[in-house]
Amino acid sequence: QVQLVESGGGLVQPGGSLRLSCAASGFTSDRYAIGWFRQAPGKEREGVSCISSSDGSTYYAYSVKGRFTISRDNAKNTVWMQMNSLKPEDTAVYYCAADRECTRVPGRVGSWGRGTLVTVSS
Repeated sequence: QVQLVESGGGLVQPGGSLRLSCAASGFTSDRYAIGWFRQAPGKEREGVSCISSSDGSTYYAYSVKGRFTISRDNAKNTVWMQMNSLKPEDTAVYYCAADRECTRVPGRVGSWGRGTLVTVSS
């Protein structure tokens, strides 16, 4: 089946930066939208960002707009998310997700990665 593998999580101080990556296999990445969700303990999984398969349009949650940037390298089947000006409330497990087009609804996502933990604290 489709495999999505995240990397790049870790511990960072408030105001710092991290770059997450998602490596995809088992399908042609350019035919799928790839996005990121995150989930903190006791909270629902929420959409963070997505890049469309049709025209490359990008979408962001209001809470991260202007701080996070998603991009893709179709030749390498890899999606990146640069995270700047990180805040403690960004702490969560971040999951890579794939489907035919972007969606904010977790139940409609076809494929998931296992997640990578991002911790923002002093």
